[in-house]
Amino acid sequence: MKLQEDAGIDVVGDGEQARVHFVHGFLANLDGIDFEKKTLMGIRADRYKAEVPTVVGPIRRRGPVHAAEAKAARAHTDRKLKFTLPGPMTIVDTIADEHYGRREDLALAFAAALNAEARDLEAIGVDVIQFDEPAFNVYMREVADWGMAALEKARSGLACTTAVHICYGYGIKANLDWKATLGSEWRQYEEVFPLLARSSLDQVSLECRNSRVPPELMRLLDGKDVLVGAIDVASDTVETPQDVAATIREAMRYVAPEKIYPCTNCGMAPMRREVAYAKLSALARGAALVRAEVGPSR
Repeated sequence: MKLQEDAGIDVVGDGEQARVHFVHGFLANLDGIDFEKKTLMGIRADRYKAEVPTVVGPIRRRGPVHAAEAKAARAHTDRKLKFTLPGPMTIVDTIADEHYGRREDLALAFAAALNAEARDLEAIGVDVIQFDEPAFNVYMREVADWGMAALEKARSGLACTTAVHICYGYGIKANLDWKATLGSEWRQYEEVFPLLARSSLDQVSLECRNSRVPPELMRLLDGKDVLVGAIDVASDTVETPQDVAATIREAMRYVAPEKIYPCTNCGMAPMRREVAYAKLSALARGAALVRAEVGPSR
């Protein structure tokens, strides 16, 4: 986090350093999951297959899952602190089920556990809780049918800022191959943004830099803070501050400046430390360029 501060980042996080996987790190302290019973299943609509743990009983927290990491992070920064959790739909798409039978029932069970965890994190002093939902770009009909209801249950009762992150996937060839099939325009956001605009979540995080998402889709998030992905996490090429500023200015055509929060497209775990730092520094400096143009309010 000190490196994030040195790079000029205003809202910092612990980078999920204590987790092996962004989903399974949360699941490890829940009852009802057998990690020894591996099931081969298709993930993200069979985009790829993986051996995953299996739900064999009711989902319940044994106790706080990430409290130690959150307390350590809170103790080491005075800046706003963000903490990420997997969203309920994405969890359901990353685990096998032999107990609930219906994906929506399993999602609501995970949402209840996520909500209890989020309330604990808020009590520790976390300022922003972000639910990561890449599955929202795959199962758009199910997002409307039950995905949004599960996400709302996960964030219910929280006074801190809440966000949802939706990206197109990184890190493995299957994700890259899938994106290559999507054509010249990626319009998945078009189906879910209106639902999110009507939701109680405060912020929506999306990818923009080197993406084929039509930027005008950001108009569909009227009223929400928009976390504009201005850093490509799939490339080691370091953006210049001017590159970042250009992405922000494009977003400003559709979103009020005070509602824009420049960020990365997704996590930076696969990157070398020096590349990640350089990209974060460019992010901060690019935001500063635009802030100087529009005034001090942001």
